[in-house]
Amino acid sequence: MSILPALNAVLEQGRALKVISGLNNFDRDRVATVVKAADQGGATFVDIAADADLVRMAKQLTDLPICVSAVEPEMFVTCVDAGADLIEIGNFDSFYAQGRQFEAEEVLALTQATRRLLPSIVLSVTVPHILPLDQQVQLAEELVLAGADIIQTEGGTSSSPAHAGTLGLIEKAAPTLASAYAISRAVNVPVLCASGLSTVTAPMAIAAGASGIGVGSAINKLTSEIEMIAVVRSLVEALATVSRSVVHAQ
Repeated sequence: MSILPALNAVLEQGRALKVISGLNNFDRDRVATVVKAADQGGATFVDIAADADLVRMAKQLTDLPICVSAVEPEMFVTCVDAGADLIEIGNFDSFYAQGRQFEAEEVLALTQATRRLLPSIVLSVTVPHILPLDQQVQLAEELVLAGADIIQTEGGTSSSPAHAGTLGLIEKAAPTLASAYAISRAVNVPVLCASGLSTVTAPMAIAAGASGIGVGSAINKLTSEIEMIAVVRSLVEALATVSRSVVHAQ
């Protein structure tokens, strides 16, 4: 499946920013605020919970591509019918807090089941950070063979920074940056680096080989739409400081 031309162009530049409102966030007003902030802040696309009503609402609020996240393939079908532009198996963070983990076999099976239901939609799949790095790479390769168009990394929830300030931000992002570095060199599809990123570490994700980043909690923890817009804009500006073409040339 070819990725949407406008989205693909930004991925190739290494400047894609996906704003994530949360896989289990079905609060209509809250999702609307995040979508509007993503739109006004200059994000590339937005990722919302897999709910057809939320998709229809988001489509009225923005022209940005709408991605929906779920871990149940059947939930994607009505969302795609409602206008979702791409789908994501992942954004597992909320499940880790409940003690649920996703192993490689389950993620691969979910991908295969989703592809059987929706053979043409653009599909992104998250590689769980609970896997050792070599197993993350192996799973990513298998997911691409199974039909994944984009691979997403994670890891911020597994990291407990020992320091405050800039050093702490780098420590928090280290697991997902490592995954992006390793996976991007093993697959020929775009890699989105997500979980635990900030304006400090967003350029590092691109330098590590990612085509873009996904950011959720840094935006969702805010209560003001104006503050959300400011954070989105600062992330867009941070991504603009690094050239993927220069990184690859080196």
